[in-house]
Amino acid sequence: MNTTGRWTTAVVGAALLLGCVSQPAVSHSADTERVLVFSKTAGFRHDSIPDGVAAVKQLGESGGFTVDATEDASVFTARNLRRYDAVVFLSTTGDVLNADQQRAFEGYIRHGGGYVGIHAAADTEYDWAFYGGLAGAYFQSHPAIQPATVVAEDRAHPSTAELPPTWNRTDEWYNYRSNPRERVHVLAALDESSYTGGTMNGDHPIAWCQDYQGGRAFYTGLGHTKESYADPAFRGHLLGGIRYATGHTQVDCRPENGYRPLFDGTAASLADWKQAGPGSFTRSDDGTLTSSGGMGMLWYPGQELSSYSLKLDWKMASASGDDNSGVFVGFPPSDDPWSAVDNGYEIQIDATDVPEKTTGSVYGFRSADLKKRDRALNPPGEWNTYEIRVEGERLRVWLNGVKINDFTNTDPARSLRDGHVGIQNHGADDQVSFRDIRIKELPVKGD
Repeated sequence: MNTTGRWTTAVVGAALLLGCVSQPAVSHSADTERVLVFSKTAGFRHDSIPDGVAAVKQLGESGGFTVDATEDASVFTARNLRRYDAVVFLSTTGDVLNADQQRAFEGYIRHGGGYVGIHAAADTEYDWAFYGGLAGAYFQSHPAIQPATVVAEDRAHPSTAELPPTWNRTDEWYNYRSNPRERVHVLAALDESSYTGGTMNGDHPIAWCQDYQGGRAFYTGLGHTKESYADPAFRGHLLGGIRYATGHTQVDCRPENGYRPLFDGTAASLADWKQAGPGSFTRSDDGTLTSSGGMGMLWYPGQELSSYSLKLDWKMASASGDDNSGVFVGFPPSDDPWSAVDNGYEIQIDATDVPEKTTGSVYGFRSADLKKRDRALNPPGEWNTYEIRVEGERLRVWLNGVKINDFTNTDPARSLRDGHVGIQNHGADDQVSFRDIRIKELPVKGD
């Protein structure tokens, strides 16, 4: 399993600065991540900024990363920014960087740096197109502070993985000048029917991530109130965003549109699936399916599929961290799970088997690109996302947004052009969890 870049004990204390950050002698290493919190304002100033700085420092102390905090824009030099794995724009407002500082920050992002924008970070640098693209959308207006319902759209991302499917909280809810959905990967959205003053016609993203010009960007519109920074759920949301931005956790942050759910976590959607063979899957209240017993398979009988993108989130869930499961595609309908083994293809989930039978492989036929797989893979207990794309006889696999396998079937007896999809429950000692199984049908390409 991949362990590179995981959180370790950080050097904190003297490195936690409030105010100007000069050019220190200490630089980050593979053993610690360093985050810069920037909270300069040139417009409205949120009285929650000190609470936000304190919260990020506390998250660093408990999460294993070093935090520096400043409102001095002169720290935005190419040399100084290289020290940081992510820069947090904490409720900044207005024009906070000059032209040289902007160029330094652009270079930092293009060389793989991370950005976290909190709340009024969207009310910042309106005349700097690079920043507008990085943040994802600019602030337009807001109604009065009030309760609203936040809908977690992607619960594999670390910022939303521990949230319930719907999250009721009080904050100041921003409307944005444009809807970023086509450009970013939406993590959470507002239910505009749950409060008054939303102006985005019922599609109201409020938190998102994206790969942007070489770097990683996370934005959340939450965080106006002082109380937010004492809320464990919001702090977990913020910590997950920072972990993504520093590169600690690998996530698929490509824009995702046009998918429909096959399993959305509800009992009603699970009723559309059928268990073949022994064992079962257990659905928890948070919408997670976890395998038990086996060897069997839960499959979707409602439709044979021919050209499609299948996405699903999964994690190894047992104490051992060495579990076995897989995703089957291209098999005929049958109550015998071995029919899928003999007539379809399995995209494997297994930590320790041989290359052609380990995570990301087309089981028994083609190994994943193991170097890419290892860089993209999150460890047991953390969520991963597969995209399995079938077009004709070609089968490609993305893990957390990274393409790790490309296989073309040449056996007419097990054609991928028509078939069903399913997830495996492998055995009594194997516990693999799944969430949010969704599909987008693609145009059928000619031969």
